[in-house]
Amino acid sequence: MTKFTGSIVGMGNPLLDISADVGQDILDKYDVKVDNAILAEDKHLPIYKELVDNYSPQYIAGGATQNSIRVAQWILTANGKPGETAYFGCVGNDSYGKQLEECAAADGVCVHYMKDESTPTGTCAVLVKDGERCLIANLAAANNFKPSHLETAESKAIYESASLYYIAGFFLTVSVDSLKIIAEHANANGKTFCLNLSAPFIIDFFADQVATALEYADFVFCNESEAETYGKKHGLGEDLKEIALKIAASPKKNEDKKRYVIFTQGSSSTIVAHDGKVEEYAIVPLPKEDLVDTNGAGDAFVGGFLAGLLAKKSVGDSVELGHQAARFIIQQSGTTLTKPCEIKL
Repeated sequence: MTKFTGSIVGMGNPLLDISADVGQDILDKYDVKVDNAILAEDKHLPIYKELVDNYSPQYIAGGATQNSIRVAQWILTANGKPGETAYFGCVGNDSYGKQLEECAAADGVCVHYMKDESTPTGTCAVLVKDGERCLIANLAAANNFKPSHLETAESKAIYESASLYYIAGFFLTVSVDSLKIIAEHANANGKTFCLNLSAPFIIDFFADQVATALEYADFVFCNESEAETYGKKHGLGEDLKEIALKIAASPKKNEDKKRYVIFTQGSSSTIVAHDGKVEEYAIVPLPKEDLVDTNGAGDAFVGGFLAGLLAKKSVGDSVELGHQAARFIIQQSGTTLTKPCEIKL
């Protein structure tokens, strides 16, 4: 592996998306709803074989953080900045793991996976109905990431080279200790740490882990349903702007850098709270007939935003780059980056 000299590092759960258009009958059969993301329980496990056998699914490199990092690199490469991103996660020593590695490498991301010899690579069933999506993740090997992987000389060289870190909340179910290694490095060296709250179930059932990660976060991302869940869970009310302000003002390890909190709301305005103030950034609506599926929209937004931060853009300009990236992705099936990037930094 060539020496990484880039600036953005992500860490998360690498999953191979198994994506298919389905009817309401499948959603009802597995007791799931669109616009939600869950971890697979025993009752969900037959879905993966059913999709493969009956739906001619697409196989797409996935996992929330990996998607964001791939999108950021896609934009950066198009703007003359190849090799700026790296990614940590755990996969099995199998064909799905190789497929994930090849896909990320093709997008210009330096992947440094931990390999689990005894567990298969994680998968995610992406059920698409009328352009909306439901995600059912079977973490498998992704669940076995260990802090020891970050203690190797190769891993240290990668994350010490970077200045900007991004971890989605889904990783909080896997290894908070690993997150703290990266977050404490960022904090101790005046670097930027970004966190996504990722899904309502993370906020509801992993509240202590979220609280631990939040103290390190310079930027916090989530969508409106996650923001509403956080507000309800912590008694912050129902007004999203107030919730954003309160999260922005919550305890922080590095008090010298005021936290930004960014709520995306689908086709409605993006909310940004910082230092007691709230701003809204409007979105140019996409005609309904151009929508393919919303899977990866939030991940793409973060990817565009991170590319903007790295390019020293203002937060407002970075939000707009996020909007452009999300607009592109919802016109594709999943987070596929086969078309040229026309987004300018």
